[in-house]
Amino acid sequence: MRACRGGRRAPSCAAWKKELAAKVFGNFTDRSRTPLVVPHGGPGISHDYLLPASDLAQSHSIPVIFYDQLGAARSTHLPGKPTSFWTIDLFIDELVNLINHFGIQESFDLLGHSWGGVLGVEYEVRRQPKGLRRLILTNSLPSMALWGQSSYADIPRYKAALAKFHAKHGCRIDPIPEDLQRTLNFALGEDGDPTVGREMFQGELKEWSVVDQLHLVRVPTLVANGRYDIAQDFVCEPFESGIRQAKRVRFEDSSHSPQWEEREKFIEVIAGFLEE
Repeated sequence: MRACRGGRRAPSCAAWKKELAAKVFGNFTDRSRTPLVVPHGGPGISHDYLLPASDLAQSHSIPVIFYDQLGAARSTHLPGKPTSFWTIDLFIDELVNLINHFGIQESFDLLGHSWGGVLGVEYEVRRQPKGLRRLILTNSLPSMALWGQSSYADIPRYKAALAKFHAKHGCRIDPIPEDLQRTLNFALGEDGDPTVGREMFQGELKEWSVVDQLHLVRVPTLVANGRYDIAQDFVCEPFESGIRQAKRVRFEDSSHSPQWEEREKFIEVIAGFLEE
């Protein structure tokens, strides 16, 4: 697999491999800094909306790896697969492949946003990866019972309702950043592919919870949300109380997108935790 490498932004980069589309920022050959792997949310969208995290490469020399997950955006699409195909373990296996491809399995950090946090915490709980050094769960959840369900039955109506909801609890910047809009369009746009989100919410995520397994998280963990977030304080509380080495932070001027709404503070907080 070839990965796209660049500076702060590389929107025109064409070095993508369809089955595992990845993009790297920073000096990846300098192993004096632990690489940060960033699984995106959704499921079924893209990494674009998380690109502000690439600031870490410039400001703190932390290599950052983004990728589009299977079935989404620039990765391989599999719309004919049944609900049973789309599992958390499938996406953990993909994450393991990415980590092994870059040869960082002995030492890496992980930042998961929203669904990416679900993936990150389940990776730690189910696989106990020996190289995971620190875990960041930002704007994420430990149980669908604390979140509610997403409906893909009528995408135009769902997209319209989501836009209004997100204006208050998703990203309060008006207009929303182009990278975020592009991210949503990969799943809900006119030519989007809603397969992954639709099948995951009908399948394993429908009644998913990791609350009773959070004691298995071994590594220092940062739990972050926004004051106006979909992931309200009561949603995040099980992470804080259930993970032994949990540290909690709330972005007071943010909703679900502190990487955009409080970009400088977001980078400062993430870098500070990674450098402890």
